Amino acid sequence: MSNESIITVTELKKHYGDIKAVDGVSFDVKRGQIFSCLGPNGAGKTTTVEMMEGLRTPTSGKIEIFGVDVTQDYASIRHRVGVLPQDFIPFERLKAPEAIAYFAGLYGKEMTKDDVNKLLETVELVHRKDVIAKKLSGGEKRKLGIALALVGEPDLLFLDEPTTGLDAQARRNLWGLLENLRDEGRTILLTTHYLDEAEKLSDEVFVMHKGKEIARASPQKLIEQYGGKRSMIIHGCDAESIQKLEASGFSMERVQKDVKLFIGEGESVRDIVRRLDSSDILYTDFTTNEPTLEDAFINLVGGTIVSGELSK
Repeated sequence: MSNESIITVTELKKHYGDIKAVDGVSFDVKRGQIFSCLGPNGAGKTTTVEMMEGLRTPTSGKIEIFGVDVTQDYASIRHRVGVLPQDFIPFERLKAPEAIAYFAGLYGKEMTKDDVNKLLETVELVHRKDVIAKKLSGGEKRKLGIALALVGEPDLLFLDEPTTGLDAQARRNLWGLLENLRDEGRTILLTTHYLDEAEKLSDEVFVMHKGKEIARASPQKLIEQYGGKRSMIIHGCDAESIQKLEASGFSMERVQKDVKLFIGEGESVRDIVRRLDSSDILYTDFTTNEPTLEDAFINLVGGTIVSGELSK
């Protein structure tokens, strides 16, 4: 990742009458970065991305991509941008190479058979090149969508919910593909409601709520700042041990039949175990709980995203 800004958004607004869908957001995206935009439905992230894609006109503010004002001359950079919409549906009767050749024609580009195979190799679809799109799995269709977004050899990719509806293994396979694209120097702007996906892939996360930015940082920094305390769940404590815990100065809370102990700043799991042993507190087992991006998101917006909806 370099310090060169591929996208610069300044005081961007999109209002519909009294509705402030996007209300003054600013950020920049660096070359070779996976930049994730998170937020519940109605947060304004889709509207923001669609303005960057040239699909909506801002009420005010500025968007520059590759140094070009998108509202003035998006056509001059369109060939450098690839887009995978959330509702991508391939031409069902076309095979992957046929779909790629068709899209290449839209770019005014000629692709040899070797060029097509190389692109299919990139998205791990060579073994399915003779199958019509209708018979591809959900994950394979998303891979085909990414292949079509890559036809123009774009420097920047907008990927809207690229793993929606995929099983766990297909999601992880696509994660590997996106990481490979980043390693090649491509810049990816990702929207997703899978918080584990954003935590795994993102170099930077931009959280929106009610049209405004509420946080922006690396996943780890967001977790450190908003994820809450590390903790241990102590299993198998009898009543006497729980009384000892309460009298021993631990920061704790009851969790059904177990006890959650909060790990203080600078403390380690080993430190807690030593304190338990020195206090003669009996237990059968323990598990550790590290805060995640989901914990940070819940603390930021008061809920988590489930299938694009905010769940309290």
